[in-house]
Amino acid sequence: MEEEKIEEEKKGKGKEKKQMVVVLVGAPGSGKSTFCDRVTMASSRRPWVRICQDIINNGKSGTKAQCLKSATIALKDGKSIFIDRCNLDKEQRAEFVKLGDTVNGTDVHAVVLDLPAQLCISRSVKRTSHEGNLSGGKAAAVVNRMLQKKELPTLSEGFFRITFCKNEKDVQDAITVYSSLGPSDVLSSGSFGQKSPAAKVQVGIMKFLKKVDGPVNPKPASSVSESSLIDQTPQATAGEKVHDSPPSSSSPREANDMEISVTEPVGKYEGVHAAVESVHTLAFPSLSTSDFQFDVKKASEIIVETVLEYADKLGNARLVLVDVSNNSRILSMVKAEAARRHISSDRFFTFAGDITRLFSEGGLHCNVIANATNWRLKPGGGGVNAAIFNAAGPELEDATKQRASSLSPGKAIVVPLSSSSPLYSREGVAHVIHVLGPNMNPQRPNNLKDDYNEGCRVLRQAYSSLFDCFLSIASTSQPCLHLENNKKPRLEHPKSQEHSVEKRGNQFSHEETIQTESRGKTWASWAQALYNMAMRPEQHKNVILETCGDDVIVVNDLYPKGKRHVLVVARLRGLDGLADVSREHLDLLKLMHEVGMRWAEKFLQEDASLIFRLGYHSVPSMRQLHLHVISQDFDSLHLMHKKHWNSFTTAFFRDSVDVIKEVDNNGKATVRDDESLLSMELRCHRCRSAHPNMPRLKSHIRNCQAAFPSSLLSDGRLVQAPTTVG
Repeated sequence: MEEEKIEEEKKGKGKEKKQMVVVLVGAPGSGKSTFCDRVTMASSRRPWVRICQDIINNGKSGTKAQCLKSATIALKDGKSIFIDRCNLDKEQRAEFVKLGDTVNGTDVHAVVLDLPAQLCISRSVKRTSHEGNLSGGKAAAVVNRMLQKKELPTLSEGFFRITFCKNEKDVQDAITVYSSLGPSDVLSSGSFGQKSPAAKVQVGIMKFLKKVDGPVNPKPASSVSESSLIDQTPQATAGEKVHDSPPSSSSPREANDMEISVTEPVGKYEGVHAAVESVHTLAFPSLSTSDFQFDVKKASEIIVETVLEYADKLGNARLVLVDVSNNSRILSMVKAEAARRHISSDRFFTFAGDITRLFSEGGLHCNVIANATNWRLKPGGGGVNAAIFNAAGPELEDATKQRASSLSPGKAIVVPLSSSSPLYSREGVAHVIHVLGPNMNPQRPNNLKDDYNEGCRVLRQAYSSLFDCFLSIASTSQPCLHLENNKKPRLEHPKSQEHSVEKRGNQFSHEETIQTESRGKTWASWAQALYNMAMRPEQHKNVILETCGDDVIVVNDLYPKGKRHVLVVARLRGLDGLADVSREHLDLLKLMHEVGMRWAEKFLQEDASLIFRLGYHSVPSMRQLHLHVISQDFDSLHLMHKKHWNSFTTAFFRDSVDVIKEVDNNGKATVRDDESLLSMELRCHRCRSAHPNMPRLKSHIRNCQAAFPSSLLSDGRLVQAPTTVG
């Protein structure tokens, strides 16, 4: 789909708010819910409501009539809406098209997620927590049946605009367009992205499963050449983690061949450049096949399958499977399977060598390496875990302790390395990703007792978690080292701040990408995003909501912890956090509070049910002083850990009004940097009831209507609409 640029997409701005009804069309597993979530989280200017039949009845499956009723209410309340149903035939869509008459001037759009049948089935079969409980073996038959009866929408049905998405790039383009819309923005009318209107139905996946002889639709009109798939694949945007979204391909499939062709087969490493600047590369070992005694053949198949799922998401990044020996069985099996699947060696290859000396001994620069860790995240034992902890020095153990004390099988965690680590200075490794696979060894903890159904599930999850972590690094930073073959990596620090703020093309300066020391604290590259935006707002216009002269900027929190969560960021150099504040900054603090209040009041005009709190973290995870303006519903997919919750609901969070008063009276703010505050038991921020885990807590706070503690109800610590009773 050759989508117009966003600026060209907006047909015009009306004087009044322009609502939209967006009818999503797609089979189970096509990514409809993910599309809604990503637009809703990225959009702060237009209020969206997702209408989903799977949860419309108090969290349970409901009826089409309930969807229509909720949609009508949302439209009359001034919201734009997504209709999250399959809507695969004209009859199912007809009543939702009529919603455009509910509010005069409402445009009705269709976004068609017309992704390959194999991809939709793969997603549906693998998922374990679908809202409609469609997963496992029954999903394949359901998706196949629905796709065979699919009827693509046309403008004659009454749609103002139809957008067809044939692959992940198309989906990302559509998300970008809808996320950027302001309250009065209007998109141009027409049908976009449909290569051939006659292409009605994809080949049913059951024909593939039954291996019918001969090709079926070998050259559909909508197919894309295999060589073009790589160029059309979007890279993840900053901070983005794509959930439940394996890559798609529009290349034709033959009935007796379910392989996914990318380009060239995996070859020997000699054919790949050893050190490539500005290319993110993850080196990872085979998980669980050594001490955990996982079957090597099963493991090799899972590695290749998972690499295939992520191949189109990599952009210019690379994955490298590493083992110490050229005679490694896992390397040879993976190499053979990858060659059979035609995976491009530009994206994935195997390498024999010491994972802690890939550059110094093999000339291969990998800025990220994976560690097959233990559940305690501790050094010791043998194999890769011991080797990486030893090579990285005590810096890795210290950095790991700051992030977690244990890890569950199937999970992964990113740990940035400080510049003092030998792995960083000698090999150019900026991040280590700890990942834990399943255990089949009865002599080790969490033994699965030869349950390979569960073992395979956990191993797939482990590799998916690993690759998701890597993509998050690749999307939020640039490789920071200049490497030369047969030489050690050399760091290029800026000679002065004036020189360090330059930007060359799309590459950020070294100040942004190299871990930086400021006032005795080392800031990793990912933690400097706010600092970079504050120092150079002109280079980040697409993400900055407001610039207040030379004093502050306002941005959305990249991982919001509530329905509305923005950051008011100071632009003054030398203010990394609350500990740097003194009396001379009092006027700046008051201005930040004033700007934060203005944004809270703006959000309250859009949704009077919200309640806001303005404050600072005692010890911020991101460099540059910033004020949180966060709604107290805490309704967010990104609120996942105890540390997240306690950082906003304990004394660790300092209310803006208190900070201003303390600086005015004492010349500094009280910083409550006791780490125990972040590990306190989970308690509701309203009724203070205790809960054993985050899912239970989040379930409780969705329904808790208790008054807020008296300490928050005084001195303007809570901001709410005049008619709202706390």
